[in-house]
Amino acid sequence: MSAPKPTRRPDAKRPTAGRPSKRKTAPESPRGGRSRRSAPPVEQSFAEPDGKPPRLQRVLAAAGLGSRRSCEELILEGRVDIDGKTVTKLGVRVDVETQKVRVDGENLRIKRSTYFAVNKPTGIVSTNRDQAGRMRVVDLVPNGDQMFTVGRLDMHSSGLIIVTNDGDLANRLAHPRYEVEKTYRVTVAGHPGPAELQKLRTGIHLAEGPVKVSSVHIKSRQKQNTILHIVLREGRNREIRRMAARIGHKVLKLERIAIGPLRLGEMPAGAYRELTVDELRAVQRCVAGAGTKRRRPVRRRTTAKQKSAVKQRSNAKHSPSGPPKKRRTRTQR
Repeated sequence: MSAPKPTRRPDAKRPTAGRPSKRKTAPESPRGGRSRRSAPPVEQSFAEPDGKPPRLQRVLAAAGLGSRRSCEELILEGRVDIDGKTVTKLGVRVDVETQKVRVDGENLRIKRSTYFAVNKPTGIVSTNRDQAGRMRVVDLVPNGDQMFTVGRLDMHSSGLIIVTNDGDLANRLAHPRYEVEKTYRVTVAGHPGPAELQKLRTGIHLAEGPVKVSSVHIKSRQKQNTILHIVLREGRNREIRRMAARIGHKVLKLERIAIGPLRLGEMPAGAYRELTVDELRAVQRCVAGAGTKRRRPVRRRTTAKQKSAVKQRSNAKHSPSGPPKKRRTRTQR
């Protein structure tokens, strides 16, 4: 299915007066309907990946009361109660299905999170705010103005992108320290050889520093171009296009086909679907505990003077006369 042409958003201001256009919707799938929905909608799951109930500050932040730090201050100030009991300590877990949470005497309204997988076509921008009024990814899903994209694809790239209102999960998926793998199908001009592909693996210097791919291999070769599968663990602005240009092979087409365990599949361009329960759990497991690995302690460098002192003590200790006796000071005499 061909990607829809770039168009102005319905709510954007036009330079000239005219008839108001209707809201653009996602193209219909071959089977009919706006998109394929293989599973029922998934509601917000506050449970941690290990099955435990979430901490209170996370629930407050998900309800839109501010950042986790500001929600922790609400708890410490005694403004939050669970089932009528005031909570003033951090780390308390709460089951939002069976327990009632109140803030300043008012019942907490829990926002249900939604998770969409979208096949972004080319010509559509990933940003939520576009002054030019171009078509956005969030315009393809229901209530898109209340949601945001996880990670970005430039206007000329296509493929899988997640749209959600779950800020916590979005941060974990997008932040480089969680090292979530993103897989791309990239068509480049010409036929890169083993040495050029090895440069992508070992690293290439860009303006902001060295970058490298997690893996790259040739999927197929055509007469004038090559299709590569590239995996990244961090994403920078137009990173793949810039790296390919450095090795002398222009990117002709770039499509993201996977984010962690989530696959694009056969979803047509411009269509969307809600994540299944199994897909959501797989994505949550992918980022659970990631980025919190304990770093090895930094080993301090030993100077030449320190090495010489250690050597002298070792030689004196094993000499026939034994270690030298300490000289007494005047006060000791």
